[in-house]
Amino acid sequence: MTERDRTPIGAGGRRFAMRLAPAMLAIASCFAAPKVAHADRLRDLCDVAGVRENQLVGYAIVTGLQGTGDDAQAPFAAQSLYALMRRLGIQIDEQLSKQVRLKNVAAVVVNTNIPAFARPGQKLDVTVTSVGNSKSLRGGVLLQGLLKGPDQKVYAVAQGPLVLGGFEAKGASGSSSQTNITTTARIPGGALIEREIPTKFVEQGQVTLNLREADFRTAQRVVIAVDRDFGKGAAMALDAGSIKIAIPGPFKAKTVEFLAKLQDIDVAPASVARIVINERTGTIVAGGDVRLSPVAIAHGGLSITVKEAPIVSQPTAGLLGGNAGTTQVVQRSEVKVDEAPSPPVRFVEGATSLADVANSLTALGVSVRELASILQALRAAGALHAEVVIQ
Repeated sequence: MTERDRTPIGAGGRRFAMRLAPAMLAIASCFAAPKVAHADRLRDLCDVAGVRENQLVGYAIVTGLQGTGDDAQAPFAAQSLYALMRRLGIQIDEQLSKQVRLKNVAAVVVNTNIPAFARPGQKLDVTVTSVGNSKSLRGGVLLQGLLKGPDQKVYAVAQGPLVLGGFEAKGASGSSSQTNITTTARIPGGALIEREIPTKFVEQGQVTLNLREADFRTAQRVVIAVDRDFGKGAAMALDAGSIKIAIPGPFKAKTVEFLAKLQDIDVAPASVARIVINERTGTIVAGGDVRLSPVAIAHGGLSITVKEAPIVSQPTAGLLGGNAGTTQVVQRSEVKVDEAPSPPVRFVEGATSLADVANSLTALGVSVRELASILQALRAAGALHAEVVIQ
């Protein structure tokens, strides 16, 4: 190995940067980004325990469809409509109801999320999905549906015209054209809250913060930052994901003000050394804390070509003038192996980031997918100190 080959690649990486393909340049620039310590607000790192959304779901029917509703094979919509009419005081003959086919009615499920601190009278967006064999909900109107929580209590009611993000058109000959989904719709502001869900986030004068990404170092940093602003001993980490904070005396009656100040505290989260590789799209994303040990990388090309060509096998004539066999077509195979000349081995000495390796691989002319394979090999060799996630 020459002295030039043993030179740290990070020092001479710029000489090879112009040889990279555009995709490789993007990856190298990501790897070469300097590590900058930054702080995030607690509101971006944690959630207050007890302050959460709740899921609501209900069943209803959609009317006003142009012959695209449920048919006789899915009688949910018809039965629900008859039950609704009876509740409204309209009596329907049982024999007549069996003969009626309502193609402009569809059975649907309505769902939404109700946020914390939502009050009666406020509105929510709802999603409406068909549960029968309706072909399209376009032009339909949702009749009043009760939205319930897991406790089977009604917390909101939904009603209104549907908004679709797709359409479907069919011709008499059977040809059709469809864009997006026509059996799912939304109603902006279509649900009206009727019952408040109690939200309790203070217990015995304390609040609990839950980290969105559990990490022991981040939890300890949160404790240090809270103690710095509200006094030593104000915070205590329960585990890697939860921190319990005692509300100081001056804020006992001002919980909202306390949480507002608490969530504005800046904390530098601990980052995880991780590389994400999507082999389907050739995308590689690396974190700033990825580290490398000294490593040698060799990249060579091996090409194996297999060719098959049909050949007609004609039998020879026998002693009495007849054929000794039958004519057949057989395959002749040819295997050719070509190995490109191996480039010089590049030695990365004392590398501190993937920028060194990215610049080194520039000289080898590797593609994005080849770089993904090399990174996996580095991880297997123990030279790449990071978690490799394959998608």
